[in-house]
Amino acid sequence: MSETTSDTPVKRPTATIDLPGDWTYAPSTESTDPVTVADRYGLYINGGWQKPASGEWFPTIDPSTEEQLSEVASANSADVGRAVKAARTAFEEVWGPMSGAERAKYLFRIARMIQERAREISILETMDGGKPIRESRDFDIPQAAAHLFYHAGWADKLEYAFPGLEPKPLGVAAQVIPWNFPFLMLAWKVAPALATGNTVVLKPAETTSLTALLFAQICEEAGLPPGVFNLVTGAGETGSDLVTHPDVDKVAFTGSTAVGKKIQSQLAGTEKKLTLELGGKGAHVVFDDAALDDAVEGVVNGIFFNQGHVCCAGSRLLVQETIHDRFVDKLKRRLSTLRVGYPLDKNTDVGAINSKMQRDKITELVESGVADGAEIYQPECELPERGFWFVPTLFTDVSQSHRIAQEEIFGPVLSVLTFRDPDEAVKRANNTPYGLSAGVWTQKGSRILWMADRLDAGVVWANTFNQFDPSSPFGGYKESGFGREGGRQGLLAYMDTGI
Repeated sequence: MSETTSDTPVKRPTATIDLPGDWTYAPSTESTDPVTVADRYGLYINGGWQKPASGEWFPTIDPSTEEQLSEVASANSADVGRAVKAARTAFEEVWGPMSGAERAKYLFRIARMIQERAREISILETMDGGKPIRESRDFDIPQAAAHLFYHAGWADKLEYAFPGLEPKPLGVAAQVIPWNFPFLMLAWKVAPALATGNTVVLKPAETTSLTALLFAQICEEAGLPPGVFNLVTGAGETGSDLVTHPDVDKVAFTGSTAVGKKIQSQLAGTEKKLTLELGGKGAHVVFDDAALDDAVEGVVNGIFFNQGHVCCAGSRLLVQETIHDRFVDKLKRRLSTLRVGYPLDKNTDVGAINSKMQRDKITELVESGVADGAEIYQPECELPERGFWFVPTLFTDVSQSHRIAQEEIFGPVLSVLTFRDPDEAVKRANNTPYGLSAGVWTQKGSRILWMADRLDAGVVWANTFNQFDPSSPFGGYKESGFGREGGRQGLLAYMDTGI
């Protein structure tokens, strides 16, 4: 799998987390024994592990301890060229001509192997990214396997998915994924690409490459033909080399709006197909007839899940004026019970911020909220001495013009605004450059449908939040990008249908 392997798992300290009152949670720490982290990782190209042509590596660290986990190869344009060439050869000679039923067998096999190694992958995801082990274990990895199973089922049924059309694969897909859901975003990208007959060159985020490298090992063990899946690691320059390579037919990117705009500009005038899943500033809209305790739990899940490192996070809370004070009081009490700390502790609710750079960005935006006059609330919270952490934060008295109400913070920070009636709720919810997600909380079904028709959001949840399924398309409007991932609509992005 790499140049050097180490048989010694990474060991980390434990801690006791105290809650208000008499409650104390004893540590329930997941062991790192199932995980073996190599000292150094190469590139996975054409079915084998290769040294980078650049001769350069960069460190990847555990954000909860700041300890180095490994070194990862830094790919340059020559490495990208080798990967694209391998993908092109595999597409033309093996994967493209292969029947859908045969392709499905490989996807099913990989999905089963992910399930069999789910504990190992979950632990590594938490070590490399900082998210709580409960989230990696219960959401990220099961969802990743589900996406591969779902798309494996479509591989031999594409003509039935789109009757009257003759769908054909595009060719080589260049895919760039973010650091907030490394393994799940990989599955979102790779599964539909392979199911429709394309080959892949994927670049993971530089801070969270380890589970993508493990996926490459799984592909190797599953017997996936060489060149069908290739992995190049590196920073932004590597990603730019990949998406602008002249022999790439399709580009799929998930990440910041700024980078998405740059990619769109770079590809203008080319014939490459492009899908972008970018930032968000999702709104929770809570009406006065909502089940308030349920809504509180949904709001907490919407913004503090994965430390707020979620494109579709519900980072704006719009509460009807008549229940504002009561709802905010409930929300503050709930925030005081959140457990912030060691991500491998199964009691932890909020883990480590992914990097120092991201923590500094969150800090700067929170400081701007205070400077703009918003009222800040942060529960008492003793943070670990090492690592990158941020206290769950709630802002009230927020104006629409405040930066914290307009800019994506991508951290555990919630801004609270009010509204008087549904019309004002829609106007405030849509008053943002983004359009990825929204949640509506009310007991009236007709109001939910009325709101959903008017909200500028690719996904609208009703009396819940952050619910996903491989069969349900996901994507946004405005500066949240275009195109869909998941469902039949997500397959279209990887096919030439002749229309």
